[in-house]
Amino acid sequence: MKLFNQFFRAFAVLSLAGLLAACAPTIKIPDEAGVYSRAGRFALNVLDKTSDRNKDAVQGGFVWLDSNERLTLDLRNPLGSTLARVSVTQDSAVLTHANGEQLVASDPDALVAEVLGNAIPVNGLRYWLKGQVAPGPVAAIKRDAGQNLVSFTQSGWQVNLSDYDGKGPRRLGMERNETLEAITVRLVISEE
Repeated sequence: MKLFNQFFRAFAVLSLAGLLAACAPTIKIPDEAGVYSRAGRFALNVLDKTSDRNKDAVQGGFVWLDSNERLTLDLRNPLGSTLARVSVTQDSAVLTHANGEQLVASDPDALVAEVLGNAIPVNGLRYWLKGQVAPGPVAAIKRDAGQNLVSFTQSGWQVNLSDYDGKGPRRLGMERNETLEAITVRLVISEE
């Protein structure tokens, strides 16, 4: 009987997970002339090295729209509701929460560091999502046989790119190893 109860619980958990995954909306973003767009899922993990435990772990969806003059990044919970929007122009970066509350900073990297407590290279992502290195120093560049970037180190981040389509990599991994913590960010493009 105990084995049957364990099987039933496992089946119920897997069924619920499958139902939630089926309910999560597929992200479809419009094609606009001059706008680079990507959508998919993200996961951010911050490992506290002093205790060897995750200090932070966040995951959800994102929609990235970049016209060079304006960058808009929507962050969504796993069920697809928008939690926050980051809008970036030459002069400022504004984070608008779902409740309308806003935070303003001089640039997106400063804004994300203020909100998350950890530096995430949003400025670098403008290039990395396209399979390019950002302006500035770069090291350890590796390319595949088709000359696509596979990995490099820039701005303190080890960047790994794979599964390219016509817009760039469909998988992007970033790792930053610091004295007290290790930060890992994973992006998987899943737009239609």
